[in-house]
Amino acid sequence: MNKTEIKKALKEKCNKLIADRIARFQNSLSEAQEAANLSTSSSAGDKYNTDRALMHIERDKFAAKLSEAHLLVKTMKLIKADKISDCIDLGSLAETDRGNYFISVGLGLIEIDGYAAFAVSAASPIGQQLKDKKAKDTFILNGKTFTIRHVY
Repeated sequence: MNKTEIKKALKEKCNKLIADRIARFQNSLSEAQEAANLSTSSSAGDKYNTDRALMHIERDKFAAKLSEAHLLVKTMKLIKADKISDCIDLGSLAETDRGNYFISVGLGLIEIDGYAAFAVSAASPIGQQLKDKKAKDTFILNGKTFTIRHVY
């Protein structure tokens, strides 16, 4: 696999992980809403109100996570996996002496046919350090020196 194919595969894997996350959050949101709807008043009114409030908080938590996941989808749509640039930016694949980084969204380590890269957000500390750097540039993060070997 050449580097453009790897970038495309990384993008596809990120999109799949995000889609799975959205499905989980939608399911959890539906379950929380259903639990709130099924909750019935009892003679212990305060307990009923407390339980109902907790269910709404839970539902709101999943709604917020779902909204965040949809923002990840929007970010991924901005990535042109076939674009190769000398400078690191959104959608770049940076190979360093301390690992490979796909500048996209923060999803952690992703493996494609034996090739491993960290999917990192451009806003993350490492994403900010990598931005606008080129091959052979170095930077220090958390006391460690990184050298960029290649940019795709």
